Amino acid sequence: MKNILLLLAIGSSVIFSSCEGDPGPPGPPGEPGINILGQVFEARVDFTEANDFQVLVDIPANVEVFESDAILVYWLEDVVPDGSGGSIDVWSPLPQTIYVEGGSFQYTFNHTFIDVLLLLQGDIDLGTLGNGFRIDQIFRIAVVPAEFADANFSMDYLMNSGDFVFLDN
Repeated sequence: MKNILLLLAIGSSVIFSSCEGDPGPPGPPGEPGINILGQVFEARVDFTEANDFQVLVDIPANVEVFESDAILVYWLEDVVPDGSGGSIDVWSPLPQTIYVEGGSFQYTFNHTFIDVLLLLQGDIDLGTLGNGFRIDQIFRIAVVPAEFADANFSMDYLMNSGDFVFLDN
């Protein structure tokens, strides 16, 4: 008896879930939207003792960046064959930690809305790294459009608003 009820339940669910009625009327037209794409540009840099293993990259004038936008940086880690005679770039997001004999080092960054500071940091003597890790490094910088969720408060406003509590260490 239980098997018959189970079979009936499965059969009726298949029958009723596969029913399709007439399509309804089309909905009202929506508001015209805007098509915003992020922008990317690339920078080729050398990390040396002379520049203290950091390079300041100015955002090009043709790339508009607002304080609310997110900036992401990727390191060209490798170039691999695509199987048809070409090649494919392999991009890794920063920060990116590399482990070598004797320690590790890291590609990292910070930014404003006018420039990006690329840094090579580590717990080893960075001058002893091979040129493959320091010279002619290519970074792809992506500007992702965004806006503040509630309001566009400046940092000065936030610091002087008194709407936060300082915690003791």
